[in-house]
Amino acid sequence: MTDIKDSVVNVDASGLHYSELNTRLRDIVANGNRKIELRNVYGQRYIGTDLDKPVEIEIFGTPGNDLGAFMNGPRIIVHGNAQDGCGNTMNEGEIIVHGHAGDTVGLSARGGRIFIREDVGYRAGIHMKEYEDKMPVVVIGGTAQDFFGEYMAGGTLILLGLNLGEDKSHKARFIGTGMHGGVIYVRGNVADYQMGKEVGVADLEESDHDALRKYVSEFAGYFDFNAGDILAHKFIKLFPRWLRPYGRLYAY
Repeated sequence: MTDIKDSVVNVDASGLHYSELNTRLRDIVANGNRKIELRNVYGQRYIGTDLDKPVEIEIFGTPGNDLGAFMNGPRIIVHGNAQDGCGNTMNEGEIIVHGHAGDTVGLSARGGRIFIREDVGYRAGIHMKEYEDKMPVVVIGGTAQDFFGEYMAGGTLILLGLNLGEDKSHKARFIGTGMHGGVIYVRGNVADYQMGKEVGVADLEESDHDALRKYVSEFAGYFDFNAGDILAHKFIKLFPRWLRPYGRLYAY
């Protein structure tokens, strides 16, 4: 006999307002179900917001803004693209996007992991932070727009550039502007003028290689890449040069 908790609950999101869809999700999770498939998702916002159970939600379509906001434990898998604010202030869990994502991916995240197969928009990783034993991780398979890692206070950002040619560079400017914590790893070419003045550049140490092997292997497993091929290329490490780069602006 199949346990109800292990059975898959299917929800057709066609025509559902986001508030109605999210109410249904909360009811399903409250009943103890662990697997949900959402089909015909067309821009509904806040899917998975504030859920705190170990449930897996598969989304077929394009979820709207703030996917998984304030999330605390679920795994969300998107078979398509995601819009802005994916993982906004998430605390724990995973978001896996088999496509592109919009702006502010991982905004203020303080835990959990986000894996984006393709590109992201502007301000990915803005104000990511660490909280107690939690550390957010965002891995992006493609490239990013400007202000990548802006005001970053903690966590790990990894930009793989898998869709760039061997001689092509990332185009993002103002990378790490205001950065005062965490670490950014970039595979590919980035010029000095593209980075914020608060950012330092360093070669990788053994601990950095260990972190990359761990997170890139997870990324490769989700999206059917070869982790060894990805890791064979050179990475650079970006780190904050100062703890409080703008502290003097507010000191008397």
